Amino acid sequence: MNNNSFLGDTVRLVPLSTDHAEALLPSASDPEVWRWMPRPRPETVTQMHALLSEMIVDPARRCFAAQRRADDALIGSTSLYDLDLAESRAEIGATWFDRSCWGGPYNAESKLLLFGHAFDDLRLARLALRTDNLNVRSQQALSRLGLVHEGTLRSHMRRQDGTRRDSLYYSLLADEWPIVRDRLRARVAAKTT
Repeated sequence: MNNNSFLGDTVRLVPLSTDHAEALLPSASDPEVWRWMPRPRPETVTQMHALLSEMIVDPARRCFAAQRRADDALIGSTSLYDLDLAESRAEIGATWFDRSCWGGPYNAESKLLLFGHAFDDLRLARLALRTDNLNVRSQQALSRLGLVHEGTLRSHMRRQDGTRRDSLYYSLLADEWPIVRDRLRARVAAKTT
């Protein structure tokens, strides 16, 4: 398990724990927040605990809870997963934020912190993020951050309603990180003033 915390101006990423189940359940159980997740939406603290346990025990995953600095409330979660240090790559996912935090600085700053950890601390060469082809909001956010749309995996996974989803892949490379870092810093500053 990762023991590092990462501190921003508005959000702190802390190592995810099953102790966070009760605090994270309200956001994770919101159908709109969980709409595009490929796994079942947790509806009870027990289900949330099981989900967090599954994520935490994966040795190729570094999981974080997002904590709002203003009041220390847990407002969401994000993870590095499929972490392969030998190949110098990872994906970012299992990201969600309480709906009350949408449009604020929290997601942008959590990406700033997580990307910084990946590129500056772990020295990764590549990060990837994927999203449902119907999740236009996520696609627009990834493009605004400066990530490159690499392509689409057709009929890649099953949605919770049983339909098949195409997954759009986006990536960020280490040499692109300084420009994206500056954009993220500017976005966070604009959302906090």
